Amino acid sequence: MVHNKIKAAMMATAAVLLSSAAASAGGLERGGYNIDLLFDPSTYAAEAATTYVNPQRELDNVDDINPANGAFDLTRPTSGVEETEGYWVPRIGVKAGFGDSVDCMADYSQPWGAHTNPGTNWAGVNDNIETKIESDNYAATCSYKWDVGQGQFRVIGGGFYQEVGGFKERLVSPIIVPGFDGIGRLDLDGSGWGWRTGVAYEIPEYAFRASLVYNSAVDLDNLEGTIDLSKVRLPVFGPGGVLITTVPGTKYDVSSFASMPDSLELKLQTGIAPGWLAFGSVKWTDWSQLQVIEVTANDTSDPRNLPTSLDLLYRDGWTVSGGIGHKFNDQWSGAVSLTWDRGTSHGYGTQTDTWTVGTGVSYMPTENVELRLAGAIGILTSGSSGPQTYQGEVVGDDVTYDFGTDIVSAVSTSLKIKF
Repeated sequence: MVHNKIKAAMMATAAVLLSSAAASAGGLERGGYNIDLLFDPSTYAAEAATTYVNPQRELDNVDDINPANGAFDLTRPTSGVEETEGYWVPRIGVKAGFGDSVDCMADYSQPWGAHTNPGTNWAGVNDNIETKIESDNYAATCSYKWDVGQGQFRVIGGGFYQEVGGFKERLVSPIIVPGFDGIGRLDLDGSGWGWRTGVAYEIPEYAFRASLVYNSAVDLDNLEGTIDLSKVRLPVFGPGGVLITTVPGTKYDVSSFASMPDSLELKLQTGIAPGWLAFGSVKWTDWSQLQVIEVTANDTSDPRNLPTSLDLLYRDGWTVSGGIGHKFNDQWSGAVSLTWDRGTSHGYGTQTDTWTVGTGVSYMPTENVELRLAGAIGILTSGSSGPQTYQGEVVGDDVTYDFGTDIVSAVSTSLKIKF
């Protein structure tokens, strides 16, 4: 029994290590989905984990290319602009076994999120001042297993409820009248349901596990919010396009629709020698369904209630990880990993490929308590952003910029209690 628990600790170290690396994946990925607790061999287990990620993306050669913006960028920096913000990713879960065949878990996580904050002092202020997206996910997952050959085959199913919301601020007009700073703000919130299904095969004697899990898309068909242009002076044009005057904007209700992506993940791990474990995973995420999110005014009778859009132009994400774990003694085990994430941006945005190296340790002071600590450091590859054509329309025609190879780091810690 103790031998099996040590193997479980090695696999758990690998899991938290991969989680710390995956938290910097592309799209709106934060914690993603994680059901590793379901496989814990204990009858009851509870786990709390948190990961801090610090991406350090800087923008250079920023150029406001939209003539309609006027002289927005004449006094603002064009290089060395810090775009990203660090963030925390929490996760809490509990698991219970019922007899020899049924396991269930419930968990809270934050699978999606984003936070860019270049501020008001850069040449692309008309494109973005601050954008922040957050999520809350409440899930329940169960499995049924039975003996097949040397091991056990498991079928997995579950559901989750998801809340997603956020805001974006940008400079809409120059500051031409005292008391109006020209900044507009969009707020949106929505929720939806999703489901998961999967299979797994385990041979505990060899610390072997293979799992394939599909998570459905979550339709946010009730996205509601506001656009606040009350600090903006909107132009009024006369015959021949001559500017006559400006009028104050309004704050008005808006609605939209988006789907958070479905995903498919294959995970493998196996003992390769006494005290040694190899592990890896491949995950596909359907980020390409998030292209241009149209936001429309609920009341169109007022010409000041303007529509807008969130332009993402993502492509599908692929994340591939692999590593080695080792048991040092009955209390300590460790692991190292390498992760590649294909960037979801392709000519618009800053989400290029990411390469991450991670390491982690697990400490079991008793057979019922497990402490884990993992860290990762990686590179965000270089690229550029500019106008792209989507369905015959030009997207991203406000600003262009370049970015070099930057650093991302992460640290993750967790506590598991089992009995």
